[in-house]
Amino acid sequence: VSPLSPPQSRSSLLRYFNKGSAPLECDKEFWELRDSVVQCELLILRQLGFHVSIEHPHKYLLHFLLSVKSLVNRHAWSRTPVAETSWALLRDCYHGNMSIRHTPQHIAIATLYLALNSYGVELPVGEKEWWQVLCENVTEADIHAVISDLLKLYDMEAKCV
Repeated sequence: VSPLSPPQSRSSLLRYFNKGSAPLECDKEFWELRDSVVQCELLILRQLGFHVSIEHPHKYLLHFLLSVKSLVNRHAWSRTPVAETSWALLRDCYHGNMSIRHTPQHIAIATLYLALNSYGVELPVGEKEWWQVLCENVTEADIHAVISDLLKLYDMEAKCV
């Protein structure tokens, strides 16, 4: 719910999630809290330069998976969950700030790279690495930076448990 939502819709949500509770009071404390939330949102928007639209890596990963699948023996592909693992790794990237720190193409390549390496699936060697063919501006350092951030995210989660 946006902080600019009318109080009655917030009250309805509160009653929906807390059945039997009293309606939300629109007293001074409510309006102070609302104004505080609005100020925080504006501060965040200013810090982001009002650039809040990001390009997601999903379409790139789908394209990369289809391209790589055509290079791999179909029996090897069906025996290993490379696609499922790539999608899972990609979803995990959203638990941190990776989507604003790395380009979507680099995130998609890195998750596929990690999934392929995890299962030992090797791709045919050519003049260029497979990931350079799919994304010309990615370097091995870019891939390792994304993977490093993802592993730090897993490490942080392990420490919290």
